[in-house]
Amino acid sequence: MPLDPAIEILVKQMEAVPKPARELTIAEKRARNALLALAMSPNPPLRVSSIGDDNLAGVPVRVYRPKTTGKVPTVAYFHGGAFVYGDLDTHDEIARRLCRDLNAVVVSVGYRLAPEYRYPTAHDDCLVVTRWIADHIDEYGGANLAVAGDSSGANLAAGVALGFRDEGRPLAGQLLAYPNLDLSHRINYPSYSIYVTGDVMAPGEAADFAELYLSSDPTACDRAPASPLLATDFTDLAPAVIATAEFDPVQDECLAYAHALTTSGVPVTTLVYPGLIHGFLNLEAVSPAAAGAVGEVFGAFAELINKAVVQEDSRDRSAVA
Repeated sequence: MPLDPAIEILVKQMEAVPKPARELTIAEKRARNALLALAMSPNPPLRVSSIGDDNLAGVPVRVYRPKTTGKVPTVAYFHGGAFVYGDLDTHDEIARRLCRDLNAVVVSVGYRLAPEYRYPTAHDDCLVVTRWIADHIDEYGGANLAVAGDSSGANLAAGVALGFRDEGRPLAGQLLAYPNLDLSHRINYPSYSIYVTGDVMAPGEAADFAELYLSSDPTACDRAPASPLLATDFTDLAPAVIATAEFDPVQDECLAYAHALTTSGVPVTTLVYPGLIHGFLNLEAVSPAAAGAVGEVFGAFAELINKAVVQEDSRDRSAVA
């Protein structure tokens, strides 16, 4: 399919900026990302019952609570931004919609960014917060716990899911939206050369960011959790919803991870959206096609984690009987 018309306009506007993305300083990249997030956010923002900032295990978080009373799922959400940019504000609207569409408490994690804080800091921040939530689940949704992320945040979500599996901690599910899962960039995934979309993900940019993130331990790219796709064992992981786009450089990694999980017996819902690009969760306000995709992705994840709540309630009633 051709590129979605609304997104094609956006891509052309981004390509027309005076300075290409790879020529920007880190500070300039962060500033541009913040401006883009503001420009593409719905006005007024989606409403949820309450939003509050907090600090868990030394990591800043923002907690979104739905209007429903009683036990609901809790989702630890990790924002995208190539491990270098993005924050609680740039991905506020995604967290709001997760809260509303999933009918869940969402804890958005403000993990520390590279290059100031290099691997494994971001991973460790996300893991320690998710452990905290698991140990204090009654202070949040009270039901089951899941993880979610987009782009680099999905890499972190996959890494946390691997860590929870190894620790014997349960997760109801993992939502991985266009995750970059192999930071080694040694495999020549065709989608990296076929589906580059201008300044949205410039050629070589993903490798540049991975190098910044992993500069404290360059060999970490060859193994999980930095590269979840290179894990040696995928059995017993939390069921997953994996979403990617037709014009997405990481499409091949997403499909490879879905295949690895499926062949290891992990239930996986794989969604590939024609006409869309990497980062489409942030584009629902400018593209009806992206908005529809977000609704379907979140709907699939809501069904997964709420099914787990029903099963949990059934077990509780059985135990009482």
